[in-house]
Amino acid sequence: MNILQRTELDRFLTSGSHDNLFKMWTGDTFMGRARNGDTALRSALISAVTMLAGQVAAPAHQYSDLDISTRAKFAPMVRGIFPQCEQSIILDMLDRSVVFLTPATINTVLEKATWLNTAWNLANIYLASLGAKTLTDDAQAIVGLSEETTCYVSMKYFSNNNPFEDYVIHEAAHIFHNCKRERIGLPATRRREWLLEIDYAKRETFAYSCEAYSRILELGETRSARSRLLSELAEEPMPPDERVDGGEYVDILREAVFARNGWKRIFERCSPVKPARRV
Repeated sequence: MNILQRTELDRFLTSGSHDNLFKMWTGDTFMGRARNGDTALRSALISAVTMLAGQVAAPAHQYSDLDISTRAKFAPMVRGIFPQCEQSIILDMLDRSVVFLTPATINTVLEKATWLNTAWNLANIYLASLGAKTLTDDAQAIVGLSEETTCYVSMKYFSNNNPFEDYVIHEAAHIFHNCKRERIGLPATRRREWLLEIDYAKRETFAYSCEAYSRILELGETRSARSRLLSELAEEPMPPDERVDGGEYVDILREAVFARNGWKRIFERCSPVKPARRV
């Protein structure tokens, strides 16, 4: 490996950035250079993660029972929004979409992530979940991230103490407006291209509302219990995202809690406004 290649490796490991033209790598064509560069950068990333993870005590049994029934978690949301004939297909897709970042999965995840920068971010999320030193001091303090229809989740998900947070539901809500119906074998039309049409400006509002409503349903078995939980939520800090209006967020959840089908109400409140029909 020459000096330029070593410099490129160091830049990638410390920042996640790299030369998109892969000029430092060998190959007779761009595709050849890209393939060789990609392999070298991912290999270096996996080696660095293995080394940093090995510096902390992390007994294997600590992660042996980190699992959830994703299908059971997604089922109320899917059944509340989609017609019965589509529910099984959508649940199958969501069931495959969640990948937990554990010692058993991390190498494969880093090898197969579509983008190198995504792999680098996932490496930092994984290292942070172990309490290990991350590749950069500026690594985002997040529980996971999504790429296309895959939701990568940190082991910190299992130790989150906020009763109204559920990262898995939040990201599943985003998958609905990012996944085309045809991709999972559902019929599509020009006006029904995506699983759900969500107003662009309200996508985060939709995801946070689904997340909180899911937790309210899980924690409150009766309407009065859910109403009490809603009151507690309204006293908590609002979602830390400037795209979400706190008042609207609470109002949507209030409608959902008292509606017969709260999921449908959340969807309706976050759908694009239909243009008025001409008379």
